Amino acid sequence: MTLRNEIGRILITGAGGRVATVYRRAIAGRHALRLAERDTALLTDIGAHDEIIACDIRDLQACRRACDGIDTVLHLAADPSPDADFCGSLKDNNILGTFNIFRAAKDAGCRRVVFASSAQAVEGYPLDYQVRPDDAPRPKNLYGASKAFGEGIAAYFAYQEGLSALSVRLANFCTLEPGQQVSARDMSAFLSHRDAADLLDRCIRVDGVHYAVVHGISDNRYKRLSLEETSRLLDYHPQDDAFRLLGFV
Repeated sequence: MTLRNEIGRILITGAGGRVATVYRRAIAGRHALRLAERDTALLTDIGAHDEIIACDIRDLQACRRACDGIDTVLHLAADPSPDADFCGSLKDNNILGTFNIFRAAKDAGCRRVVFASSAQAVEGYPLDYQVRPDDAPRPKNLYGASKAFGEGIAAYFAYQEGLSALSVRLANFCTLEPGQQVSARDMSAFLSHRDAADLLDRCIRVDGVHYAVVHGISDNRYKRLSLEETSRLLDYHPQDDAFRLLGFV
């Protein structure tokens, strides 16, 4: 496994969101960024060399403008609610928007798209079953179904159109404090801020990967998602454990 240190400009969609903000702060100017948001007023803590662009991912031409001159796309823009309405939001934001980004990235000659999928794409598996990256999607809600669609789009563009793509099943991205009341499932799916930033950076920088599904969780004592394959592919060794952070020693 080789990580590239020198890459071209990275486009981050949904750049004002929680995951994007954590990632941008963690890399601290190591990469040249183009930050795309529907509402650019959401963008704070902008680096001196970061470029800001207004982009509605529902508009293919806007996506083409955003992808022009880009090496890698980190596609984080989506409606993140498990309760989102399909016709009112998911169809346009999570399905059409994801297709538009992949189409634009391929046509612009981008090297890779890193797609933010979700553990909700496989949440339909029993809680006592540890999901592996090659398990078929089994969503429990329509939000998860929209992310399963995104994984399918990523695989299509990788295998049929030659665009490198990684789908990252981000799980319970949050912070935890000792004594906080958290379900066993949410502990097993916990993903800390620093582990998330490290994982996404490895997805962007890893060399020689054409397509993969990887799992975004921390090193929890019990893991809802298997980390074995992701650790081997990306040399990803997360530092945090929900059980330890909550005081279960």
